[in-house]
Amino acid sequence: MSDLSPRQHQEDNSPSLVLGIEGSANKVGVGIVSCKGAVRANPRRTYVTPPGTGFLPRETAQHHRAVILELVSEALAEASLDSHACDDKGKRRVAAVAYTKGPGMGGPLVACAVVARTLSLLWRVPLVDVNHCVAHIEMGRLITKARDPAVLYVSGGNTQVIAYNNGRYQIFGETIDIAIGNALDRVARALHLPNDPAPGLHVENCARSGKRLLDLPYAVKGMDVSFSGLLTKAESLSTRAKRTYDRNAPLPPPEACLASDASASDDDEYTDADVCLTLQETCFAMLVETAERAMSHTGADSLLLVGGVGCNKRLQAMAEAMCAERGAFCHATDERFCIDNGAMVAWAGWNQYNAWRVGASDTSDEAAMKAFPVSNGFCTQRFRTDDVYAGAWRNLEEEGDEPTAKKAKS
Repeated sequence: MSDLSPRQHQEDNSPSLVLGIEGSANKVGVGIVSCKGAVRANPRRTYVTPPGTGFLPRETAQHHRAVILELVSEALAEASLDSHACDDKGKRRVAAVAYTKGPGMGGPLVACAVVARTLSLLWRVPLVDVNHCVAHIEMGRLITKARDPAVLYVSGGNTQVIAYNNGRYQIFGETIDIAIGNALDRVARALHLPNDPAPGLHVENCARSGKRLLDLPYAVKGMDVSFSGLLTKAESLSTRAKRTYDRNAPLPPPEACLASDASASDDDEYTDADVCLTLQETCFAMLVETAERAMSHTGADSLLLVGGVGCNKRLQAMAEAMCAERGAFCHATDERFCIDNGAMVAWAGWNQYNAWRVGASDTSDEAAMKAFPVSNGFCTQRFRTDDVYAGAWRNLEEEGDEPTAKKAKS
């Protein structure tokens, strides 16, 4: 892949940054990304509730409204821009503002969209609406440089097995009830594990002390998975589990799990660590099975893990083992980019904006504002991954017009 193409920018000093705002769930972030894929800023805040509780849309939206302007200022300062999105020479550097249109929680989505619309009007730049799921995929591809992987998208609100096909990210399989992250969070809630920084992280850490596998339903239905029955049983087991988890205690090595190689019945004594271990082993085996089936069907030679649950080291290890057996590669990012963040929205927004620029006969500021008007800046809680025509920018990659990702800012 080459560096910046003349078709992407008519002048080297033209605006080349996109500011993205993400706030579809309990995390709100503002990212600034360049046309070459360099992450200039990516601050984020998380709405954290007490152990044993979840987060509701109204309170989450209040949190986002309280911190988002601070995040915008922080991102602009980190990218060496002023409040007008200009550099130290007074030149406007932001070409567009992108925001998450959906899917997600209604209140938080609207809170962020209002700020995005305001910045678009203030700076007189296009407003690009972005699909949350597509943003995760494109950020994962950017950071890992995976060109055409099968995708396992696992988060608090989504669980999908995806592959690019005929211009869209086709969903080959998904959850038929609740998402994997939701299942992990609710078991953490039943065990009163901390929510700071994330309940799923404490499930992962707690599981590393587990020694025994309990009995949980394994529900794979074709290419789809089901977690509702498994969750009901896990919550029931949680009520009788001996509480042993100490977030401040040193973690055992990952290989310590299942050291006794023993299984336990529901009548035996077991710990919260055993519940977390069983939960992860069962859920992740289901996900890896469906991902492998999708790879076999599509002929993909790599798997990309995206979404917050994609940070889980045990899931990564299981996916890597499966890929190794197939002679394939497994790609994952760290928590900076796997968890919801503004940079992924900015990059997805750039892809859409640049695809328009390449194909448009008139790329003036006025034409850009008409192509991406503020009046279209609404949100929707239901926005399928395959609703988006990704061929608009994926086709440019095949033509060699899209720059390879530079390394992300540490």
